[in-house]
Amino acid sequence: MLMREQSLFLDGPSGGLEALHFETPQAVGAALVCHPNPVQGGTMLNKVVSTLQRTARDAGYATLRFNYRGVGRSAGSHDMGDGEVDDAEAAVRWLMAQYPGLPVTLMGFSFGGFVAASLAARLEAAGEPVERLFMVAPAVHRLEGKPLPAEGSLTIIQPEADEVVDPQTVHAFSASLSRSHELLKVAECGHFFHGKLVELKELVLPRL
Repeated sequence: MLMREQSLFLDGPSGGLEALHFETPQAVGAALVCHPNPVQGGTMLNKVVSTLQRTARDAGYATLRFNYRGVGRSAGSHDMGDGEVDDAEAAVRWLMAQYPGLPVTLMGFSFGGFVAASLAARLEAAGEPVERLFMVAPAVHRLEGKPLPAEGSLTIIQPEADEVVDPQTVHAFSASLSRSHELLKVAECGHFFHGKLVELKELVLPRL
C-alpha cells in the first residue's frame, strides 16, 4: 500500500484549496485535520497537524489535511472566522464523498480546534453528526457564544505549560460543558508539543 499522502486541490468557497489526502482502500473511518492560526504562520504542514494525521493513518483512517484560504497555494485571503469553517466544510464534504457511509472524525490544533468544533456543530445541525472530535490546545475563546456538537465523542488535549492558549481558559471551558467529554492535561508541555509529539500520539491513538 502506498504510504504517502497525495497532493490535490479541492473546490473551496474562495477558490482552490491545497490539500494532502491519504487514501485507505479499507478505511475504518475518515479523518479531517484542521491547522492552526494562518496569520501566525500555521499551515497543514505544522508538526502537530502532521502528528495527528499520522496517528489517524496508523489507526486505519483515510485522512485529509488542507490549507485554509490564503495559506500556501490555497486561493483567497484570511477570514479568521467563518470563512475557514466554510473551507473545512468543503474539505470534509469532499472526504465524505470519497468514503460514503464511513464515520467522520475531526481533529483541530489551536485555531484549528475552533474550526473543527464549529464544523462539527454545523454538520450535526445538518443531521450529519461526526463520530469523534479532537481539540488540541484549542483556541476556545473563539467559541464563546457559538454552538457546539452534542453528539459523538469529544476529547480535549491541553498542554499545561501552553504559552499561547491559557490552560486555565481551556480548563474553564471544559468545566462549562454539560455534555460528556474527556480533558487530558499534558504536563511540562508547551503549545507546540516540543518533545511531546510521541505522547500526543499515545493519547490520541487509543481513542480513535
